[in-house]
Amino acid sequence: MDTTSGIPGAQTLRRGLAILRLLAENQEQGLRVADIAALTGFERATAHRLLTSLVEENFAERDPDGKLYRLGMEAMRLGLASMKRAPLIDRFRPVMQRIARLSGDTTFLIVRQGDWTTCVHREEGPFPVRVFTTEVGSVRPLGIGAAGVVLLAMLEDEAIDAYLRRNAAVLRKYGRDAAQLRQAVARVRELGYSETVNELTEGVSGIGAGIPIAQGTFAAISIGAIASRMDSERRAQLGVQLRDALLAS
Repeated sequence: MDTTSGIPGAQTLRRGLAILRLLAENQEQGLRVADIAALTGFERATAHRLLTSLVEENFAERDPDGKLYRLGMEAMRLGLASMKRAPLIDRFRPVMQRIARLSGDTTFLIVRQGDWTTCVHREEGPFPVRVFTTEVGSVRPLGIGAAGVVLLAMLEDEAIDAYLRRNAAVLRKYGRDAAQLRQAVARVRELGYSETVNELTEGVSGIGAGIPIAQGTFAAISIGAIASRMDSERRAQLGVQLRDALLAS
């Protein structure tokens, strides 16, 4: 029995939540107004009105051509807030602390949310010069940063191709194009970890490795340090250690 049926606005709220759930389930490909109307049974005008409200509040966003809808940044921020006490952080905090202690550097836990990555946790190492280029709560496109490259590489090739097509303009703002990212993905798949040097911040290097959490759900842990502490030999050493530590966790 629906005990909220007599509460003003309850039906509108439920319909809005139903749309958010659909957007979350179809984040990669996006949905048109007609798709949402068909999947929910709402009138097309109702679906469009609710989507417009969600876009205005940044809980949904439209593609540049205005045809496809996906979850917006506010929906992702809610997801991030819920993760502050999430089992994911509890599960990987010990290994992050161990890696930070052994390497001396900062470790970051990054999760994939659709076409974006979000930093949900950070552990600081004892080395006095610390790298905080990635703040908890910061959001970047897939493929950007050591963890972002790993998370992109964990997708199927068709999904990568589609992502690169629809986000070409965004990636150009970060100085990356499809050819560069495909090359980076190939290297991650060969080594089992990623390497970045002076990518996001001059003088900073990073290593990242992935964590399959569940079917279709991925996260990554990265290590950030000043470039003088991460020559190619140390990057390789840390990359193997991080990869193996996550496989064993």
